[in-house]
Parts: sequence; C-alpha cells; structure tokens
Amino acid sequence: MIDARRWGRHAVAPAVAVVYFAFWVATAWGLGGVADNSVVFGLFALAIGLSFWMPATSLALVLVVPVLQLAGLAEAPSQHTWAAYVAIALVMAFVAVKPSPWLRLAALVVAAVAAGLAAWLLAVPTLTRPQSWSTWVGAGTTGLRIEFSLLMAALFGVFAGAWAIGVAFASLRRVLIIREALEATETRFEATDLELRLAQDRARISRDVHDALAHSLAVVVSQAQGAMALRATRPEVADESLRTIAEVGRTALVDVRRLVERITQDDDVTAPRETLDDVDSLVTAMREVGMEVDVVVEGAPGDLAPSQELAVYRIVQESLTNALKHAGSTSRVSVVLDWRGRGLSLLVTSRGRGAPLVAARTGADRGAGVRGMTERARLAGGWLTAEPSLDGSEFAVTAFVPTRGVPDHRPAPAALHHERETS
Repeated sequence: MIDARRWGRHAVAPAVAVVYFAFWVATAWGLGGVADNSVVFGLFALAIGLSFWMPATSLALVLVVPVLQLAGLAEAPSQHTWAAYVAIALVMAFVAVKPSPWLRLAALVVAAVAAGLAAWLLAVPTLTRPQSWSTWVGAGTTGLRIEFSLLMAALFGVFAGAWAIGVAFASLRRVLIIREALEATETRFEATDLELRLAQDRARISRDVHDALAHSLAVVVSQAQGAMALRATRPEVADESLRTIAEVGRTALVDVRRLVERITQDDDVTAPRETLDDVDSLVTAMREVGMEVDVVVEGAPGDLAPSQELAVYRIVQESLTNALKHAGSTSRVSVVLDWRGRGLSLLVTSRGRGAPLVAARTGADRGAGVRGMTERARLAGGWLTAEPSLDGSEFAVTAFVPTRGVPDHRPAPAALHHERETS
C-alpha cells in the first residue's frame, strides 16, 4: 500500500508533462507552428517530467530553454506561445515538494533567474518580433524598463507562488505522515496497555486465588493428617479435626465464590476486604490447629489505606500458612506489628519443632506465596523480604508499609536484621 502510494506520487509529474506537451502541441498545430516550437515544448515537458525524479536536471532545463531562445537556437515566445512559461511554475511546485532545504533554495534562485530571462524575452522586441508582451495583451506601450520590471516581478511572483504551494503541500504531507505514525503508535500503545492490564489482572487473580485457597488447604491438610494419626486412639479428637476441615472448607468455598462474583461483575479483584482487625481471628484460627502464635503490637497504630491493611493481612496470613506447611502444626510463630516510625514495620518469625523449615529459595524456585507477598508490599508502597536464618532453624518475613502520604525510601534490610525475644 505504501509503495503504491509512493509510485503514484512519482507518476504525477510525468503525467502532467504528457498533458502539458499534448496541449501545447495541439495549440501549435492549429497555428501551424508545431515544428518551430517543438524544441521548447519538448524541453519544458522534459523538465516537468523529471522534476520529481531528477530535480537538479529539471532546474537546469528550466534555465536552458530561455537561454536557447535568447541565443536564437530555439523559437522565441510569441503572442500565442508565451504562456508556455507556465512550465517553470510547475517545475518549481514539484521541486519544492522535495524535503531538501538546499534544493528548495536552489529552486527559488532558479525561479528568479528564469523570471528575469523570460521577462527579457517578452519585453524586448527583436527584428523578427517587433512587438512586446504589452502589445500582445492589449496593455498599450510602456517604457522598456517599466515593462521589463513589471514582467519580471509578475513572473517571479507566479513562480515563487508555485514554489510556496509545493512547500505547503510537502509540509501538509509530513503532518499527515506524522499523524498516521502517531495513530499507529497510539494503537500499539493501546494494545500494549491492554496486554499489561490483562497481565496485571491475571497476577491479581492469581494472588487472590492463592490467598483464598492456600491458607485453607494448609489447615485442611494439617487437620487431616492429625485425624488420621489419632483416629484409632482418640476418635473424639479425629472427629473434631473433621469438623474443622468441614468448616474451613465451607469458608474457602465462600471466599472463592466471592472472588468469582467480583471477577464476573468487572469489579476490582483486589478490592479491600480484610483489615488489621481481622488478624486476631486469623491468629485464633491458627492456634486452634495447634500452632503457638504470639502477637506483639508496639506503638500507636497509624493511618493505613484499606488496600494497605488488606496487604498486611495477606502477608500475615501467608506467613502463618507457610509456617504451618513447612514447620508443622506445632510450630512457634511470633508476629510483631511495630508502629514506631513512618509506617508499619512487620516481622513474622517462625520456628519449627522437630520439622525443618523450608530452605531458602531464589529466582524461579521461590514460591508463589513469597512472590505474592513481595508484590502486595510493593503495591502498598513498601517492601518485603523473606529469608531463613543461617542455621535454618528460623524463618523471618520482614516488611514495611508506610502510612498515608509518607512514602518509604529506605532500602529493604536483610532478613533477621535484628533478633527479638519471643515468649
């Protein structure tokens, strides 16, 4: 499509040259002067045809024609053929379309010289042509100097006007090209933005599905293992575990249904729900499965946005779930919420009893839970690290979430930046 348009633009000048030559040959044919003027018409037509392909050659031909006429090697303009100089204006227009500033300047200089040569040929009578242009058009006789000056100014005005039209056309064409490029770029940006939004939505949905199921499934697995171990010796404990499994399963099913409803209703799947007030109920639920969880709050609670409170809740939930999965239901966890600063500093440490903690994982081996916690902390304006201790006996999740209007610029500390005594 672009090549066809380009070739179409390049064919305009040759087509105009053919029309020009045919018109003037037909005009001269009627006057019986085809042979006398064929050289002038042919050279002017050639200049027009080459103006877009070979602009420098075209400009040279524009000057060659009046020079040949002055030298008597080509037929001088007459009462019926003087308007053939319109070819110079056409050449100026086509050459000015070219983007080269030096070529445009050269065209303007050629226009001035050609206007002077043509004005001289039209204003100065000769032995074979005693009348001048003013007599041909019925303007009466005027002084040679005045007529030459007026003709030169008029011709240069016509040539320069055609040159200006070419420049304007080229500018308009560049504007259209830039507009098309901008529209194409906007289209690509819109497509990229859509892909990015879809990727973000998939990541958000993945995090919420993980939050809704991972915690519940970890509790279910832990309770099921306990029920299997105690089914023969303590059936009443096994029955209690089964009731816990049923209750946790129902809660998880409700959470999944709520998530699906928000997705199908085009609501924000990350809309704030749980808050910091729900951390107590979360801790209570984990204690019921046998975990020892201590919660310490230091300082006066600050002002967090609902989405930030949800992020903190999810981080605590995921930390407890990981402790349950990797250290067992008899693990010992400490949750510290420290408000003494420019935001909420969170430290969740877990120690196992008899079961080793999960080993440090990096890169592609890091679990979705740790990546989800890190992303939630980042979206909340803070940061998060999750690393085991050197001897592998303790795992710590350290996070910071700034309060409203207080961005955090501190670098994330290494895990276990400081040790806390837990009871």
